[in-house]
Amino acid sequence: MTLAVALGFGALIGVLLGLLGGGGSILAVPALVYAVGLDMRQAIPISLLVVGVASAVGAVPRIRAGQVQWRLAAVFAAAGIPATFAGTAISTRLPQSALLIGFAAVMVLAGARMLKDTASTGTACDVGQDGIDWRRCAPRSIPAGALVGVLTGLFGVGGGFLIIPALVIALGVDMSIAVGTSLLIIVVNSAAGFLSHLQGLQIDWAVTASFAGAATVWSLIAGSLATRLHTERLQRWFAYLVFAVATFVVVDTIWLH
Repeated sequence: MTLAVALGFGALIGVLLGLLGGGGSILAVPALVYAVGLDMRQAIPISLLVVGVASAVGAVPRIRAGQVQWRLAAVFAAAGIPATFAGTAISTRLPQSALLIGFAAVMVLAGARMLKDTASTGTACDVGQDGIDWRRCAPRSIPAGALVGVLTGLFGVGGGFLIIPALVIALGVDMSIAVGTSLLIIVVNSAAGFLSHLQGLQIDWAVTASFAGAATVWSLIAGSLATRLHTERLQRWFAYLVFAVATFVVVDTIWLH
């Protein structure tokens, strides 16, 4: 029964990932906790596996199209990897109720970002084929990369809802480049987070493979249909769903337990 539930909800997360991009993974942890019946410490590494694989699949065509700023990705990853391990260390010392409340707050932040259009208006960096103004970029990119890493380790989220605004608004990266760069950063941070959470933890690999496999397959299927749908409207309704799930998490954690 557990495997069937994992397959079903993995497919649902995959459809959301394919239609909406990385934001769909924000529901992976709640699905694993409330539907599959895992605790947060088991759900986080599985979520990171789904996030990492889905982001890797999405990053391949972006890399082929040259839509990745490799140096910025390297800076974010260099700041994010140690921060991811730090976030994991914090996560292991917090009670599940605190993790769930914190995750609900992250969900609200992610939903708010989905409702807000991100325009390519940033001018903080001179980012182009000729190079980057690191004097202006470094003070912004290093803290942003560290923050995303901490959130990745703490809650098992990819952090694309923070990375893209940081790249576009704070650093002045073109949106198409920001999306590809963000996916690459998410892959690296998710891999670091997944490995850091495996230490001393018993993983149900059958559930993990079922959930992650279904999510990956269905993300590819849904991704092929995304161009025919009004994804902006879907993203708006998905943001409302995220708010509803965040409310449920808070109510269940505070009042029902």
